[in-house]
Amino acid sequence: MNDIRRTILWVIFGFSLVLLWDQWQVFNGNKPTFLPSSKPAAVASAPAGTAPAASNGVPTASAASGSAGAVPTQAAPAAPREQVNVTTDLFKAVIDSEGATVNYLELLKYDEADRTKHVVLFENASPATRYLAQTGLLNPVDTGERFPNHLTAMAPKAGPREMAEGQNTLEVGFESAPVGGLKYVKTYIFNRGDYTIGVRHEVVNVSDQPRDAQLYMQLLRHGTVAASTMFGTNTFTGPAAYTNEKKFHKLDFSDIAKGKVQPPPPANDGWIAMVQHYFVSAWLLKGDPASEQLKREFRVKDLGDNLYTVAMVATLPKIAPGQTQVVNSALFAGPEEEKKLETIAPGLDLVKDYGIFAIISKPLYWLLNQLHGILGNWGWAIVALVVLLKAAFYWLNAKAYASMAKMKAINPKIMEMRERLKDKPQEMQQEMMRIYKTEKVNPMGGCFPIVIQIPVFIALYWVLLSSVEMRHAPWIGWITDLSAPDPWYILPIVMTLTSLFQTWLNPTPPDPMQAKLMWIMPLAFSVMFIFFPAGLVLYWITNNVLSIAQQWFINKRLGVLGK
Repeated sequence: MNDIRRTILWVIFGFSLVLLWDQWQVFNGNKPTFLPSSKPAAVASAPAGTAPAASNGVPTASAASGSAGAVPTQAAPAAPREQVNVTTDLFKAVIDSEGATVNYLELLKYDEADRTKHVVLFENASPATRYLAQTGLLNPVDTGERFPNHLTAMAPKAGPREMAEGQNTLEVGFESAPVGGLKYVKTYIFNRGDYTIGVRHEVVNVSDQPRDAQLYMQLLRHGTVAASTMFGTNTFTGPAAYTNEKKFHKLDFSDIAKGKVQPPPPANDGWIAMVQHYFVSAWLLKGDPASEQLKREFRVKDLGDNLYTVAMVATLPKIAPGQTQVVNSALFAGPEEEKKLETIAPGLDLVKDYGIFAIISKPLYWLLNQLHGILGNWGWAIVALVVLLKAAFYWLNAKAYASMAKMKAINPKIMEMRERLKDKPQEMQQEMMRIYKTEKVNPMGGCFPIVIQIPVFIALYWVLLSSVEMRHAPWIGWITDLSAPDPWYILPIVMTLTSLFQTWLNPTPPDPMQAKLMWIMPLAFSVMFIFFPAGLVLYWITNNVLSIAQQWFINKRLGVLGK
């Protein structure tokens, strides 16, 4: 009975490995190996023959104002459009003079998976890759007047466009002509070594009447996401929002397209983001208390053509004639480094998706990060993590291994009994239970090491899957990327050898078929481990070696080694 249950556990574990490997393939841009997706990679766009909703992409002024805050579909006649190129230590950016929109952002410190080019976050080359950071003003009063928005022509201000050596701050400004009595001045502030770009908004009332206005900050992105298997274990891609109720809202593209998404309620705090694997962009109101305390509303839209927006709309104080209202905000655009995100804004670290295993994955990452701070290498941090986990569960594992050793000791007696009573199954079962009771052996005791490893292994998979710190992180020699498979297959071979040796230490199942299966399964797993990330294989090897040492010691002490 014990052998059947252990076999079932191994089968469940093996199937889990199949699912994990399929998802790792997906996130490295490959097709699933074992479970091909039955869904298209891209979210379906609006049905043919229907006009895209709000094709200009400008959010409404408020939920109750109807069309009061709407702007024309076409931009007003504009000055010649200009693309302003900006280069810093972290970014290569292009800012479009139409609305001073960031329509290209290259991360100079991060390469694509194949390392042939840098990661590009914002892009406007085609609708299929469109991803933009937009801002503008809305008129909340139904007067028919429009205010400058992301379709309005803005003139670049004179000044440097490249961060010079030794320069810590670079400011790039844009200014609109008056529209509806308001002039809009937007200034991007790039800081050396910082993925948080300051954005200062100056709203100048050039009319002779007070003006009410709203400032919107918006992220527009295509809805194409990585293909998912039927079990849908990939990390989240899509819009997200966080409000002062400390609630993190994931706004799935497909749900937005179906009209199932309700945006978060108005709040006095919070942010919006566009999340993807390893990287995120987010609009934040920060920089001074007045800006941080502005009441804000949240919007999500399906624009059609597989384009979606998430926006945060802040209501500004009434602006008197001749006065200027200044709002400070920030555009974060960079890697999902959990510890840094925690310091930027409350809840921003939640964009790092651990899936349903967050309750285990998050503490694992914290412990890994602490070990990395001491050892300075993520590979050795994984090794140290396994050592600590084995130490924490030492006595529980010791009992399990002792049970397995006792099973190995009484195995000849079980085999003889099974042969003698092979035609009397009911009597065989009773005799087997009698032997277990007499020898004080728990038939389920040997299953514990397998059970305890499964959730930790899967949780660590999610840590490696979602942690940008592991991306392209080296260990030793030929292992230059712990998030990628071993290019020389050395680690999988070592893992297979240690797994086979561990099988030899375990009691042989009385059933010949089960006995063969116990030897075949490590070999079958080794095929998948060839393609698993090196960090996971390293974890498993370390766990095997420590388990072998503990089991060897117990078997020798009980005198069953080699039996």
